[in-house]
Amino acid sequence: MARWDPGTADRLRKAALELYAERGYDAVTVTQIAERAGITRRSYFRYFPDKREVLFAGSEQLPPAIAEAVLAAEEAESPLRTALGALAGVGTRVTQLVDPSPERRAVIASSTELRERERTKGAAITTAIREALEQRGTPPELAKPAAQVATIVFGDAFDRWIDAAGKQDFPACLAAAAATLREACR
Repeated sequence: MARWDPGTADRLRKAALELYAERGYDAVTVTQIAERAGITRRSYFRYFPDKREVLFAGSEQLPPAIAEAVLAAEEAESPLRTALGALAGVGTRVTQLVDPSPERRAVIASSTELRERERTKGAAITTAIREALEQRGTPPELAKPAAQVATIVFGDAFDRWIDAAGKQDFPACLAAAAATLREACR
């Protein structure tokens, strides 16, 4: 096997998800993930810093991508609509890179540590949206709630996309999540 086999990271993600689903996140070790993927424990760390990040690798790129999209978005009638318009495009790109796996979501839901990591990711997204809206001239007292709501809608849209097994386009999922929010606010 080549030292930097391009398929290794995917094999590690698949092996980790299988093991987490079978045994539970806390019962699985990096060594077990590496062995199932056909590499050594030492090689595992060339791809991921720990067993948690095998599920979240690449998520650090999401907040800057979202901020860039918000900054580049066409002006909408409200900060929330501006943010949601930007998230439709970013979400579409994300769904092209992510497997619509309900198993991943179930594994995250089963672990306090992973749920906290997911919340941290959500907070980073909210901050990116808020800061980008403020750079666009949105007053902070409007940027903060718009960013918080946009992050909630984005998360709900992603869940809807997973529930549809990736067969529904992300902008449609985002529109449905936003419509549900509007209905809840009536």
